[in-house]
Formats: sequence, C-alpha cells, structure tokens
Amino acid sequence: MPDELDAVVVLLRHGESTAIVEGRFQGRSDVQLSPVGRRQAELAAARLARPHASPALPVPLGPPVEIVHSPLARAASTAELVAAAAARPDGFGLAIPTRPDEGFAEIGQGEWEGLLATEVAARWQEILTTWRRAPLEARAPGGESLGDVAQRMRPSLAQLLARLGDATVDDPRPARDVPAYAETLDRQPWSIVVAHEGVFKVAALTLLGVPLERFWTLPFALCGISVIELRGGRPSLRAHNLTEHLAPLLEERAIAVSEERERSGAL
Repeated sequence: MPDELDAVVVLLRHGESTAIVEGRFQGRSDVQLSPVGRRQAELAAARLARPHASPALPVPLGPPVEIVHSPLARAASTAELVAAAAARPDGFGLAIPTRPDEGFAEIGQGEWEGLLATEVAARWQEILTTWRRAPLEARAPGGESLGDVAQRMRPSLAQLLARLGDATVDDPRPARDVPAYAETLDRQPWSIVVAHEGVFKVAALTLLGVPLERFWTLPFALCGISVIELRGGRPSLRAHNLTEHLAPLLEERAIAVSEERERSGAL
C-alpha cells in the first residue's frame, strides 16, 4: 500500500454469464454474458457514468482514471459497456482509458471448469466441502489455490494503486483521518476494476488487511458495486454490493411475465 495515498477503488463484478445460467463452474473459461447479464452490465454502466446522481456513490468528483478489467469475455464486455456509458454526453462525456490485466482474471478451477455444479458435487464432494469450509486447505483438481491467486493478483493491485498515486491532485486542505459517512475525497483519483467474485474476494481482503481464511466473508453480487477508499494509505470499505441500479431489470421481468400471461390467457 503506497504511504499517504488518498484514492478510491471501485469494484464491479461482471454481469450474468451463460455458464451461470446453465449452473456450471466457470473459473478461467471464457464464456460470454447472457442477455440478462448484458442488461445488468448496461444498468451498472449507467450508474457508474453518473455516480453523483441520487443516491450518490461515495466516489470523488470527476471521471475515473481508468477502467481495468479481467481479459475474460464476461468481464471485458462489462467493462466495454462501462466505458461506452462514461463517454456519452449524459455521462462524463470523454473516453476513459481501459486496460485488460491478467492478474484480475478469475480463480482457475481446473477440472471443474465447464462442469455442472451438481456433477462437481457428486464427483468431488469431500474437496468441495473443504473448499467451502476451509478455503486455504483445498483447491479444484488442477486449479489455483488462494495463495496462487494472491501471488499473481498482488502485482496488478500494486500497479493499480501506483497509477492512482501518479494521478493524485495536490490538495492544500488538511486531510481528515476518519472520513464521515457522507464525505468523499472530492479531488482525489479513483479507478474502476471489472472482474470476478473469486478474485475480488482476494483483492478486497488484501486491500483491507484481512486474512485469506476469511475468503467467504465478502460476497460479490452480479454487477454489484463495491467501493474501497484509501485515506493516507489506510483502507476503509465505504460501500459493498450496491445493486439498487438493477431494480429496472426486475421491473422489466415483471412486465414481461405479465404480458406473457395476457397473451396466453392464463389467470
């Protein structure tokens, strides 16, 4: 963690993928967004393009420094939609640099990748149970351990923070050691990372200084937004798993169900 860094990191998980729809383990499989996943990503992109619209996200004023993303298709496509929304006149109105980073790819799941969750449970029940209860003691056959993930993710995280440090704006106002709930670092840099639940768990625990044994502590919803603030190099979790921007999707689904019932004559 760079000393005295004042910055904000926004974590956005990708939208629903075709593998999630089918109930399959994904890992490093390069699967695409489902139609619902693309709509989720569009809604999240619109939210991040206008972060200070009510209810405001706890991020600084101005555009993000960059959008960093996993190179896997489901994350890359989500990041592309975020960049497109940011470039529109009703967003920031400018092109935000995007950068793929292999360090933020999902945890490799080895022999489990592409298999149905029910099949994995039937063939590797003992390993799967250990993975869920003591994640440092198990891994998918041929897959990555949490230590492996942390080792290849840390340089990417360090680069992200270094680039934020390079973009820091001098602010003559005295810094507050403990931020108030509604306060944001209005002149400090921020960046968006678009990636996956597993690697985000490792990244968030690393930033917050929490042991990897707590891997299952922080869930990351599809297209949920989390915000980690660094003040004087010290981290705080300002928001986690915000998903209110996905409410229109629920309304759209309800309307579609209602229209289908009317067409079918069902009561």
